[in-house]
Amino acid sequence: MTGPTPTDKVSIAAQIAGLIDHTLLKPEATRADIERLCAEARQYRFASVCCHPIWVPAAVVALGDCSIPVCTVVGFPLGATYVEAKVLEAGRALEAGAREIDMVLPIGVLKEGDTDTVQRHIESVASICRSDHAVCKVILETALLTDEEKRTACRIAVRAGAHFVKTSTGFGPGGATVADVALMAAEVAGTGLGVKAAGGIRTFEDARQMVAAGATRIGASAGVRIVTEAAAVRADER
Repeated sequence: MTGPTPTDKVSIAAQIAGLIDHTLLKPEATRADIERLCAEARQYRFASVCCHPIWVPAAVVALGDCSIPVCTVVGFPLGATYVEAKVLEAGRALEAGAREIDMVLPIGVLKEGDTDTVQRHIESVASICRSDHAVCKVILETALLTDEEKRTACRIAVRAGAHFVKTSTGFGPGGATVADVALMAAEVAGTGLGVKAAGGIRTFEDARQMVAAGATRIGASAGVRIVTEAAAVRADER
């Protein structure tokens, strides 16, 4: 965590749980897996449950009347599809009850310098999210970008009306790094955008470092392990 004062174990675990999008994006996930994910989210009070669009209705039912939102992914994991397809996918997910949308920007288009098209993709999904009082997060897939491309993507996300920039899909050649989170946090500082670190975050120490670097949300499939480790940290170790 970012400079937490040594308090009791429960509060540290609760703090980190409240930042985690409890995630299951394996293609072989079943309804039973999603229901288990939601039960864990209810138990540990995670920030959200993140699943593929096809499982949004099941997650909404499993979470019931609790306040934990359902997050889903759009244009995932490559981002290389039509903007109209991303808008349709986001719209259907929102109608089904999703409250947060993590969209992949068109990575190759960004790399060739067509910032107008990249902005149109983000703006189109962010607009439909905002019209439904939902959150839009933009996945950059930082392992495939230069530092300047990461900065450019962050600036585009700000202009396009997104709520977060996010490091990775978890399906690319690399996940979140402290350096990338710090770069993104610096680029969006003062804009109101959050930074979501995702990809390869498996321990409390991983999560702690990301938050210290500027992450305001953590995407992880290891949420239970992270919170369990956080609860076991002694005050004299923090």
